[in-house]
Amino acid sequence: MIDFLANNLIARGAFLMLLFVMVMVISLFVARSIQRRATVKADIRAIAQSGSSTGRVRLQEGKDGAWARLADRIEQAGLTLGDTKGDKLRDKLVAAGYTSAAAPKLFTLIRLGLVLLLPITYVLLASAGGQELSFLKLYLFGATFALLGLYAPNLFITAKADRRREAVTNGFPDCLDLMLVCVEAGLGLEAALDRVGREMVGTHPLVAELLSKATLQLRAGARRDEALRRMGETSGVGEVRNFTTLLIQSDKLGTSIADTLRVYSAEMRERRRLRAEEKAQRLPVLISIPLVACMLPTMIGVLMIPGVIRVVRQLLPALGGG
Repeated sequence: MIDFLANNLIARGAFLMLLFVMVMVISLFVARSIQRRATVKADIRAIAQSGSSTGRVRLQEGKDGAWARLADRIEQAGLTLGDTKGDKLRDKLVAAGYTSAAAPKLFTLIRLGLVLLLPITYVLLASAGGQELSFLKLYLFGATFALLGLYAPNLFITAKADRRREAVTNGFPDCLDLMLVCVEAGLGLEAALDRVGREMVGTHPLVAELLSKATLQLRAGARRDEALRRMGETSGVGEVRNFTTLLIQSDKLGTSIADTLRVYSAEMRERRRLRAEEKAQRLPVLISIPLVACMLPTMIGVLMIPGVIRVVRQLLPALGGG
């Protein structure tokens, strides 16, 4: 391949151009990740020092104005980035942490780009390597890479949503304990949500984000049941939705919110303990798979090799009359 690139001017130019584009994309991605991490650290530090709602809003909202403008320009050019299942896609993106209004359009744009980019990249690399591309080979590999580009973003969003749900589920019992302390100290529900949201920014930022959004909606004039119900829907966690429903019923019926928080906090901690025990019980089954696939053949070989050597040296010559 090196000789082909050294002798073919077109292949060498295409390879260098592809390498340049890959280096630029990786550099931009790394620089953006470092800048985003530094921005989040600065927001968390400012929130910890001041505890203002403005800092929490900056922590919640993404800086995607350039991407939103890019999606608008592409739609103005004639390419529609809408999805037939827009509501389900928006709920999935919100569960993964992408709450921007332009997130569904950007998701569709990324899928279209990968569907075109991956097969073109394969064709360029295969041409640069001197491989002969038959129609069947080009069709099979092109369709495979196109399907990979079509479904890889869905897998990424699903995995990220699952990680966020797990983080919210693990951090919500601590949130309930802090809310119980605040309510028993005499704070109202809105003040307790605000106080706990400011306290949990460093330990459980996703839970703090949910509480901060509910607090801001209450301060903006939304009804308490609407704000709580929206918090449960935004979280994407069934336990949080059940808690908000229970809290709304307790508020309407006039029962003690402190008793509700105490009982539900104990139930969520018990469920978390049961989930940890379930994962611990699954470990022997999961470990048996690599044990059988990797270690068992080696052990059988080690135990059988001396016998095989003895059969070859002694039994076979005796059977052959040697």
